[in-house]
Amino acid sequence: MTDPILACRNVSKLFGADAGRAVRDGRVTAGAAELAAVGLIPAVLDVELSIGRGETFVIMGLSGSGKSTLVRCLAGLAQPTAGEILFEGRDLFAMSEAELIRIRRHKMGMVFQNFALLPHLTVLGNVAFPLDVQGRPRAAREARAREMISLVGLTGREDHFPRELSGGQQQRVGIARSLAVGPDLWFLDEPFSALDPLIRREMQDEVLRLQALLKKTIVFITHDFDEAVRVADRIAIMKDGRIAQIGTAEELVLNPATDYVRAFTRDAPRAKILTARSVMAPVGETTDFAGEVAAGARIAAFAHDVEQSDKPFAVVKDGRVIGIVDRLAMIDVLVGRERKTAA
Repeated sequence: MTDPILACRNVSKLFGADAGRAVRDGRVTAGAAELAAVGLIPAVLDVELSIGRGETFVIMGLSGSGKSTLVRCLAGLAQPTAGEILFEGRDLFAMSEAELIRIRRHKMGMVFQNFALLPHLTVLGNVAFPLDVQGRPRAAREARAREMISLVGLTGREDHFPRELSGGQQQRVGIARSLAVGPDLWFLDEPFSALDPLIRREMQDEVLRLQALLKKTIVFITHDFDEAVRVADRIAIMKDGRIAQIGTAEELVLNPATDYVRAFTRDAPRAKILTARSVMAPVGETTDFAGEVAAGARIAAFAHDVEQSDKPFAVVKDGRVIGIVDRLAMIDVLVGRERKTAA
């Protein structure tokens, strides 16, 4: 990674008396149970990661895994007990309070699970609120707010109050508000978990649309692996405050580093995750192909055609045949059976 915008260096966050001393004594290497036995609650333990500029980086885990505490550290809202949070190469918590506030106001945006809209303000007022905090003139902040409201598809709702909106519309207001300042970093802390499944998928599509348009660096928190697969470039899975593994969805499914990661990804929609490259077989002497598929194509995009053919399909990269996929490969994917690849 050539240009990380955000990084953790051995970050730990412990709650309890003498938390700092526990870190100095090197006790962060102990397990959660051992730390709890001495009165410490380990929320985040020795986390190391880097997030590239323009990347959508998903942090996920079950309740209590430490993911939300970690994102609060990353956003400068909670100071780690130990370690560094580097934003554009500078330690957030080595900055003055005034500089940290300036960065949070101008460089970061955040969307919350419970929307966190101000009930006494209209849609326009809510979206313009962070610009008001910055001290921008009313005309400028309202013009920017209207631009963001249009971006999320709520034109015509400017004068509505939160109570007059559906859950999905309220979260769109939250998204518009978080983007109003033009942040470099966009934090989404389980933003759609309170929504119905159909609305949740619609909002995931909205994030994908906005990311394609705006190219922000996104840190997205979720406990839903299917959601992570849809939005992520890379995924970090947390357990007991630690990072169990970081990788693409395909890497996590094919090469789980621990039994926990294997269990976490067991029911993942493999056809939507795995690519032709990951399931292809050697070409051998085969020259009679039913067609071609790109090496990076998701299996779901071509599985039906392959299943309907008696002949294999050529897997192509840079105009060269590098392997084949056939009906048996599709069955293996659907039943979760591993097979040797040509790679």
